[in-house]
Amino acid sequence: MSLNGKANIVGIYEHPTRRADGISLAQLHADVAIGALEDAGLTTRDVDGYFCACEAPGMGTLNMPNYLGLKPRYVESTETGGSSYLVLVHHAAMAVATGRCNVALITMGDTQLSEGMSFSLGGVDTRGAPETPFSGPYRTFPAGMYAMVARRHMYEYGTTSEQLAWVKVAASHHAQHNPYALRREVVTVEDVLNSPLVADPLHRFDCCVVTDGGGGVVITRPEIAKTLKRPLVKIAGASEFVKTNDGGHVDLTYSAGRFTGARAFEEAGCTPADVKYASLYDSFTITVIMQLEDLGFCKKGEGGKFVADGGLISGVGKLAFNTDGGGLCSNHPGNRGGMTKILEAVRQSRGEAHPAVQVSDHKFVVAHGTGGTLSGDHCGATVILERE
Repeated sequence: MSLNGKANIVGIYEHPTRRADGISLAQLHADVAIGALEDAGLTTRDVDGYFCACEAPGMGTLNMPNYLGLKPRYVESTETGGSSYLVLVHHAAMAVATGRCNVALITMGDTQLSEGMSFSLGGVDTRGAPETPFSGPYRTFPAGMYAMVARRHMYEYGTTSEQLAWVKVAASHHAQHNPYALRREVVTVEDVLNSPLVADPLHRFDCCVVTDGGGGVVITRPEIAKTLKRPLVKIAGASEFVKTNDGGHVDLTYSAGRFTGARAFEEAGCTPADVKYASLYDSFTITVIMQLEDLGFCKKGEGGKFVADGGLISGVGKLAFNTDGGGLCSNHPGNRGGMTKILEAVRQSRGEAHPAVQVSDHKFVVAHGTGGTLSGDHCGATVILERE
């Protein structure tokens, strides 16, 4: 079943905090729920579908409806790491389109920084995961896993550290206009290359920031959306795919986006050439280059050339990306950064991004997330939005 035109995003909210000292995880969810519903012009009484990934024991769809005062007839708590909230947008749209619910609320909150459980430092509980007995003894950590992908990309296609650095440079040019961004200073390629080496070839500035944060999204049937006083943003296409290690036959040159992009674009009835803005998961600079290639914005191996010399800077390059500063500069709450991708995509669709980075004269925008690690098992999710 095609989702095109069967569900609309009518409300969004991003929590302004980047360090939630004194704010509980449940309160973050409540804050973003209220913010997103107010943005839509709705209340908790209108919500009959609730979606959130399980960030911690007791923080799922069994407990949070009570805290939020909801009475949902449909719930879901799919967990796929950084792509979780794009997956949940997809699933909420399907629930709305098939009549399981009329008003779907999605909430995300994360307190990794204030609680000292940084995902970037390996603060993720993988006990019970089937691969743990095999990978655990090697003490892998995210930067090291992504560094392997970056090094392979360099070997196969001649990608350079300078080209990787341009991704961070573009993000910083956008972050300077976001008052809530954790890092607002504009950086140069030289700044990135001179920052400390974390995992060869990735430098500190090639890595995302570490924050707390939260976000909320409200999705409704088109009939309801038309009664609200918000710009009409429909979900035109969506897809998800899990790429595995395939029993050890690992190919580091592509990601799950190779499959999700093609399907989502087909459903939306457009191509990458029709898109001028993309929200791309930016846990590391190499993540962005891989997604650009796999989603079809450039050919495989040409991602480095595509981003060089400001290729991703709004108003400069062919494709603007992460105009809020993204995870590299603004906000990367745990492994839940996919929520921020959909939020900025909606702002761009509505024409509500900062005037300095708002992309003009565009119809389609793309949001894509990657959950897991590019060098191992991961889930990719693509959502294409269309301004009606």
